[in-house]
Amino acid sequence: MNKLSLVKRACALLIACVATAIVLQAQTFGVLHRFNGTDGASPFGGPIQYYDGNLYGTTATGGVNTCAYGYSCGTIFRMTPDGTLATLHSFDGTDGEYPTSALLEASDGSFYGTTSNGGVSSSCSSPYGCGTVFEFTAGGVLTTLHSFNGVDGFEPNGIIRASDGNFYGTTSLGGTYGGQSQGGTVFKITPSGTLTVLYNFCSRADCADGSTPFGSVLVQGGDGDLYGITDFGGALNAGTVFKITTAGTLTTLYNFGSQDADGLDPEGGLVEGSDGNFYGTATSGGGNYSCPAGCGTVFKITPTGAMTTVHSFNGTDGEGPEGGLIQASDGNFYGTTLYGGSSNYGTVFEITPAGTLTTLHNFRGTDGSFPIAPLVQDTNGNFYGTTEYGSNDTCFRGCGTAFVLSTGLASFVETQPNHGKPGRVIQILGSNLGGASSVTFNGTPAVFKVVSKSLIGAVVPAGATTGMVQVTTPSGVLSSNVPFKVTQ
Repeated sequence: MNKLSLVKRACALLIACVATAIVLQAQTFGVLHRFNGTDGASPFGGPIQYYDGNLYGTTATGGVNTCAYGYSCGTIFRMTPDGTLATLHSFDGTDGEYPTSALLEASDGSFYGTTSNGGVSSSCSSPYGCGTVFEFTAGGVLTTLHSFNGVDGFEPNGIIRASDGNFYGTTSLGGTYGGQSQGGTVFKITPSGTLTVLYNFCSRADCADGSTPFGSVLVQGGDGDLYGITDFGGALNAGTVFKITTAGTLTTLYNFGSQDADGLDPEGGLVEGSDGNFYGTATSGGGNYSCPAGCGTVFKITPTGAMTTVHSFNGTDGEGPEGGLIQASDGNFYGTTLYGGSSNYGTVFEITPAGTLTTLHNFRGTDGSFPIAPLVQDTNGNFYGTTEYGSNDTCFRGCGTAFVLSTGLASFVETQPNHGKPGRVIQILGSNLGGASSVTFNGTPAVFKVVSKSLIGAVVPAGATTGMVQVTTPSGVLSSNVPFKVTQ
């Protein structure tokens, strides 16, 4: 659990910079589960949709084992779309503690993830450990693939799987500059657990290249490079946007603080939009000082580093967007703010690529507070998310909630991955896929097999071109949320 983030949240709890926010469109919000500590608490990472149609996630604390600072070590859970929750694993410290990032599902059926502390090394904040990368099978078996030791990083932020089949991620601290207070790393790890440090960020004292990529889950761009953010450092010590090749060559694309309205201290990582640009959030700054340090921004940056501030929050419409963004099936972006809104407990918002923002929900505490995790859009069209605190008083400030938000978006299918050569077998995730009669890739018919009501396996057909994947079911035709890119 990052100490820098805890300090920022503790300070912000003393500040109220909100008025009444207006919800501008009809939607349905519901609390699916109220964590109680024993089944988990503080779900930082948010849920993901899995091949069986259920949602899987982690909680940073809670569970049946006690770790550092007197907190429980955290859990892995499964939740049905209607909110029935089962705890699948309670961390015990030796296998990791405080998983603060979302899980990653792989085509082999396993989940992969990170814990920010724990593992077998006691080099960082002894005896709490430097964090781990783990695999968790659908059968419930957890394997620690790597325990960080400080020199190769401390407090990992989650991982992605790149097109070369390896996993890539960042650590908030650690690296060859040594110790827990240093600048962090970018790393590669193979599925079998061989880790390579690709880049070491410098200490905060002289960080022209950025420092502390806290919360920065990398994203692989269409050009094959990896893109991310640092929370501090850069030319103005306000954070950076960077890209790095899979061989480890890093380029700083942008230094925050270069413009008054561009925001400060970006967190939550980036998402590549359908227009080829990257979108993200900064937790403070933005030129609107109805919040003492600025309320934060939504920004757009091109792959070459041209920055545009899409929206500056004002407190009423939210403050401190830490969770990052997702682009939904309607082409708009969705996210959360940690604070602000009508009760200063945070918001859920929608924003168009042009910058029109709509507040979809204001948290009140009883339905959760301080949503720190990114949202996920299920193939049923609904959004699912979690709050760090709120609702259940068995934990200090509440144990957190899992929620669903419907804005009326239609069902769709999602391809995993969303690119591939002809002849490659890909997974198509959806809802109510039983009885599917055809699958096409941009109009070209494909050979497929219905695995379950939520999963189809399909072969990318010869002659297919980049475009939408469509599945014909008894209830209608479902299109993919993004175009499938046919590679050669």
